Amino acid sequence: MKLPRLSVWAGISLLLLVVIALLYPQQIGVAVFKVSLVTTAGVVGYYLDRSLFPYARPDGYLAEHFHNRYKPLANKNDADIRVNEGYHLVFALAMIRRALIVAAAMLAVGLGA
Repeated sequence: MKLPRLSVWAGISLLLLVVIALLYPQQIGVAVFKVSLVTTAGVVGYYLDRSLFPYARPDGYLAEHFHNRYKPLANKNDADIRVNEGYHLVFALAMIRRALIVAAAMLAVGLGA
């Protein structure tokens, strides 16, 4: 059985939280508060991108619906998800734009909190 994605990082995070609890128990509330702020900022950044660029969503440049990504590929060297011909750069820029907006929101909240 394969572990879910990012299981190792979730385990490391829990281990570090236990270390904080053992060394500085009074800081547990602060750590949980900061993690919840940064996580909320990520969600707000995502929805900010969706509302600012409603017609430039990255999945709009895909050749087929992304839910079909688990079907067997005809060619094992083929991409999991195809991008429409001629839109590779636009697709990449839309992905980078979204990542930058989410990162900026998380950084802003992280530095301000």
